[in-house]
Amino acid sequence: MSDIQLASSRRGTGPPLVVIRQLDREGWVPVIDLLTREREVVAVDLPGFGDSPPLPDGTTPTVQALAAEVAKWFSTAGLTRPPVVGNSLGGAVALELARAGMVGAAVALSPIGLWAGPGAAYALGSLRIARTMAETLGHRTARVTRSPLGRTLTFWQLVSRPWRMTTEAADGALRSLARSPGFEATRRAARTYRLTGFTPDVPVTVAWGTRDLLTPRHQAHRANRLLPGARHVRLHGCGHSPMSDDPGRVCRLLLSTTG
Repeated sequence: MSDIQLASSRRGTGPPLVVIRQLDREGWVPVIDLLTREREVVAVDLPGFGDSPPLPDGTTPTVQALAAEVAKWFSTAGLTRPPVVGNSLGGAVALELARAGMVGAAVALSPIGLWAGPGAAYALGSLRIARTMAETLGHRTARVTRSPLGRTLTFWQLVSRPWRMTTEAADGALRSLARSPGFEATRRAARTYRLTGFTPDVPVTVAWGTRDLLTPRHQAHRANRLLPGARHVRLHGCGHSPMSDDPGRVCRLLLSTTG
């Protein structure tokens, strides 16, 4: 049994697909709306994010520890080696679950851990600045998110066309960033995480947006070298969170790779 109760929801009918979420809950909404036409989508919040409590005191929230907690949660959710998908941190968790043989297929969208030291410092430092801004704004997020310029200045590293985000989606993303209790401990733990190569025995797909400014596209080349047995996909015109940029394409990718 899991030491903590992870928050999750189920929608749709059909074969299950697990969506691993952290700061990207709002971004997943349009993709999940499409997926539920053909799949039962089981969305789960990682420990310390969304509505899930953080890991117990004394447990460092490394990528591997988060993956182990999700693996324990599978049994409580009645899932046996389900296909999984995650973005960014969630993508790295999906890959670690595939390495451990706990899933039937894995899709990682712009996973972390393929960076060198400067790349990790840049990405994680950028997120820390965004967190500080979100905390400072508090309930006044609309001051930033109600205008296309404000959305662009806030989300330019994550979304390729942030001015097209709705105010509601942008507000939700900032609120999630501000209120996630596991953010800082997970950010610190992620600084030293590096994905190591493995040969998956299940279908693994790694997809990268060609306009990813948080984990730039050259990191996709490292993924090619470390995971030669995986399928590697370029998402043209998409940023670090491709779910927001092209939900239809992300949905089609997931249906074709996790069937």
